[in-house]
Amino acid sequence: MATIPKETDTPAKARVKPTYLILGSGSIGFAVAKELRELDKNLVIVDRDKQKVETLREEAYEAIVGDISDPELLNLINIKSLTAILILSSDVEANKKAIKNIKKIVSPEVYIVSRAPDIINRQEMEELGANHVVMPSKLIASSLARSLERAESVNRGTKLSQWMKGINNKKLAIVVHDNPDPDAISSAFALKEVAKSLGVESTILYHGEISHQENKAFVNLLGIELERMEGHDISKFDKIALVDCAVPGSNNNIPTGLPIGIIIDHHPLGEMEINAEYVDVRPNVGATATILTKYLQELNVDITTNLATALLYGIRTDTQDFKRNTDPADLSAASFLYPLSDHEILEQLERPSMSIETLDVLGDAIVNRQVIGSYLLTNVGTIRDRDTLPQAADYLLNLEGISTSIVFGVSEDKIFISGRSHDIRINLGDVMKRAFGDEIGGGHATFAAAQIPLGVFSASKDRQTLLKLVNEAVMKKFLGVVGVEESEE
Repeated sequence: MATIPKETDTPAKARVKPTYLILGSGSIGFAVAKELRELDKNLVIVDRDKQKVETLREEAYEAIVGDISDPELLNLINIKSLTAILILSSDVEANKKAIKNIKKIVSPEVYIVSRAPDIINRQEMEELGANHVVMPSKLIASSLARSLERAESVNRGTKLSQWMKGINNKKLAIVVHDNPDPDAISSAFALKEVAKSLGVESTILYHGEISHQENKAFVNLLGIELERMEGHDISKFDKIALVDCAVPGSNNNIPTGLPIGIIIDHHPLGEMEINAEYVDVRPNVGATATILTKYLQELNVDITTNLATALLYGIRTDTQDFKRNTDPADLSAASFLYPLSDHEILEQLERPSMSIETLDVLGDAIVNRQVIGSYLLTNVGTIRDRDTLPQAADYLLNLEGISTSIVFGVSEDKIFISGRSHDIRINLGDVMKRAFGDEIGGGHATFAAAQIPLGVFSASKDRQTLLKLVNEAVMKKFLGVVGVEESEE
């Protein structure tokens, strides 16, 4: 690249035909110029400091002396060749004047980048016509935050690896929450692969039923091995890992007080205390499968097509295809898993049939609904499959004027409650905890659940009386917490 002769600081237009024009050769301007030259881009640097310009020329850069706020500056440049102008001086007012001058002369196709110290100046520069405004302090902060996040991720991977290697008898029980969903199952599947890579034998255990049609298809199509807890003596395992749940006895069949080795979860805990040798709870992410994907990456574990497919489906279902409680980490994990996944299987999973019981529960939910303001609560009576409740709650949330839907039903020994909400005034997970207790209720701001032991209600031999008592109790407790007086639709 030719150097402009030192004898002149005002070269003819014909001699200066850059693709990129950089105004300001401070630390940022010079760094950008260096990167562009390494990409073999044709550029010219303008700076009012003659000594800086002299130094740049000595380093084989094309550079001219000029005031970036001078309206006559562009007379020195053949602007027809420009793709972009980068205004990167530390003088804010000079940068603004440069934008004004440039917009009067150059073609609208020329991309204008400017530097600003804060949001207010960034907005002003955008109003003046800059296509993109950079704030160095924010870029540094973002870069540092990403670096720290990366360091934290590496640290977590190292700690989990060390913990796994410390298991004496090499037998680990991986326990998911009752009636597990794709997020819990895929996360357990991933942890099993992590354990296997570190020489640890593990078994995925669950209590309840895998009854939802999508969940059954999910397990069968991907060949995921899960075993019922009733078939194992949990004390025979060297260590226990809780995945997608965090408290022994709360939505899982682990005895209260039993020592826990690992807890990996994404559900908010509120004021609840948890105890384990290794804890990784990240309520900011939308799925536990996202957390396990990061571990697989950090520990360089081989990811099979089935594992990638399972994790991607787990992330998508728990975030409702990235429309609910989604964090950039979820998008990053999904992007990583996408090319590794079996998309034919994903397509099959996304088109499950609806069971007769689901249809019946949905019908009962509609018929029995009670609407108080924008809250819809409905008692569907006796249920066999608790997975029908969230499906009904999702459906009812689409009704006009409804911001929160609560669907509940009764099994042999418990009241199951499922809720959905898009009301920004409430945190549904917090409402469930306050209404029904920290250990039996909880979830996220927009979706939550509770499981209430029937207790004294179970003494009722009359099923209709029992359902009526349950209806009154659930309605009263929920509406009491959200501060709404009960009145029928």
